[in-house]
Amino acid sequence: MTNESRVAPLPRSAFVHFQSLQTRWSDNDIYRHVNNAVYYHLVDTVVNGYLVEEGALDIERSEVVGLVVETRCNYFAPLVYPQNIDGGLAVERIGRSSIIYQVGLFAEGAPETAALAKFVHVYVDRDSHRPTAIPAPMLAAVEKLQV
Repeated sequence: MTNESRVAPLPRSAFVHFQSLQTRWSDNDIYRHVNNAVYYHLVDTVVNGYLVEEGALDIERSEVVGLVVETRCNYFAPLVYPQNIDGGLAVERIGRSSIIYQVGLFAEGAPETAALAKFVHVYVDRDSHRPTAIPAPMLAAVEKLQV
């Protein structure tokens, strides 16, 4: 085991863009909170929703698409149905063909993250699935998210 420092919740100020999300009836598990797997659906929605909203991604026609190569999520407080969630988005690092996103999931109005996710996309050619440089429109959109 390594002696890594413990990850702590982040405040809203650590994020640049926010998206409102709503939990669904089916999100709760037998323990009466949102199941851990659902958090990844929410994270994916925040990242790709932003790219679509910014015109940087056309899910049907873009020549370059992002493949998830790494994810991680730390949980600090439970989310439940019914509950509104604020998804915060920031960019930790932009490479030639990859982007490391940071996504914070907040109970609506809460000052700190209930969950904090790292989400790494490698951008590839849609047909060949070979890594490719991030296109200029996408680069412009994600540069606005850097903190």
